[in-house]
Amino acid sequence: MVVAGENSDESLGHKFMAETSLFGLKLYVVIGICVGCLIAIAIMILLCFRSNRNSRKRRMRVKHTSSLIPIISKEIVEIKASDLPEKCKIDDADKNEKEKKGFGKDAEKVIDVGKQSAESNVSGGSQSSSSAVSVEIPNIGWGRWYALQELEIATGNFSGENVIGEGGYGVVYRGVLLDGSVVAVKNLLNNKGQAEKEFKVEVEAIGKVRHKNLVGLIGYCAEGVQRMLVYEYIDNGNLEQWLHGDVGPVSPLTWDVRMKIAVGTAKGCVILSHFSFHRAYISSVSLAYLHEGLEPKVVHRDIKSSNILLDKNWNPRVSDFGLAKLLGSDASYVTTRVMGTFGYVAPEYASTGMLNEGSDVYSYGVLLMEIISGRSPVDYARPTEVVNLVDWFKGMVASRRGEEMVDPLIEVQPSPRALKRALLVCLRCIDMDANKRPKMGQVVHMLEADEFPFRAEHRSAREAAPLPPRAVPVVTNRIPFPSKTAAGGGGDLKRSQWR
Repeated sequence: MVVAGENSDESLGHKFMAETSLFGLKLYVVIGICVGCLIAIAIMILLCFRSNRNSRKRRMRVKHTSSLIPIISKEIVEIKASDLPEKCKIDDADKNEKEKKGFGKDAEKVIDVGKQSAESNVSGGSQSSSSAVSVEIPNIGWGRWYALQELEIATGNFSGENVIGEGGYGVVYRGVLLDGSVVAVKNLLNNKGQAEKEFKVEVEAIGKVRHKNLVGLIGYCAEGVQRMLVYEYIDNGNLEQWLHGDVGPVSPLTWDVRMKIAVGTAKGCVILSHFSFHRAYISSVSLAYLHEGLEPKVVHRDIKSSNILLDKNWNPRVSDFGLAKLLGSDASYVTTRVMGTFGYVAPEYASTGMLNEGSDVYSYGVLLMEIISGRSPVDYARPTEVVNLVDWFKGMVASRRGEEMVDPLIEVQPSPRALKRALLVCLRCIDMDANKRPKMGQVVHMLEADEFPFRAEHRSAREAAPLPPRAVPVVTNRIPFPSKTAAGGGGDLKRSQWR
């Protein structure tokens, strides 16, 4: 039996060592190759399974994120904050910046036709919605992402001392970042998802736009239900504060400064209407930019003095695009719920809800009247017949009392020629027929061109002759303004000297 066992082992060994028909390979080599192939196939199947599972998770995460954050922004590099200190001291000398010159907080009055806006109690932070989904969003493709902790430190935990403005949709805080740069942080109130809506609107409207007459949007914060926008800080208040605040017996806003502000604001609106988003940097011309420099066009929908910020050199910056609407190049108007500020809203928009760039032109006309006269668009402290600035303005022009319309706080009155030019622009902008209103680019030209409104007249070298009525552009609601001669001559007018 021992001999039989040995013979069996030898026979098995001979079989393993025997050559096969597969390239003459021995049997044990073929078996080894087969086992190796099976192991490799098993490993590949396992890797494919894991890769497929990870890919599915990523797709779900991207899909969920894109439902909350706009996907149009594609320009910014993500810069995450790390190792932030426990607190950041804010310069005490700047804490009361908003109290400077006795200016108060900006009180917003918003029209909301068909739906009454709920009043919000602001305590320095957005209220969380129970239905909101908490999602961490590190980057949406443009500007800089700021961590919530970083903005809390910058604003002193959203301290009331750092509030520089507030309205129906949020509170704006002055903040000092860790690198020492000063920013304005707009904390959006999350009333029925309003924070998400305004966040998307402002990103779509100006997230990629850079212009010297528009406030720059430099970053954002999107953590959980928190939505915040970070802007460049403009350090000289807004136009409303300088027009209606306590500035003393003589306004620092001279006629030339006021016209500089008017022209700069108009230029910003020009850009918003003929500009493609891939052309993100244009340095020349703010309403004109919105209307004629962007594609799609941007209708601001809330042009008013409190939304015109000023720097130390009185350069205007159009701000607050929370109500803005995009208007495609193939669309003449968009129908939307009427929103804006009392006194500035175009009548056709208020009555029909049909919005286009002409609505902004009307608002700009009211703003220009406000700049010239120093009066609020709606002032209930005045007699009933002159509560509305537009009605008062038309009545004064009809009575040929143009010089009485100039803000009495202006120390040196404008020349009759300059005043007439500004008043004619106002009249054209508030034309009741929206189709007859000028484009913002035309407004810029009319305000800047020395010959307007005299370009149709062949003037003598002395330029002393009074204007014939036919030389003035036709305006449906315009009554010709008296000439220098009718007003008694420029030499008879008492003028103070420049300070």
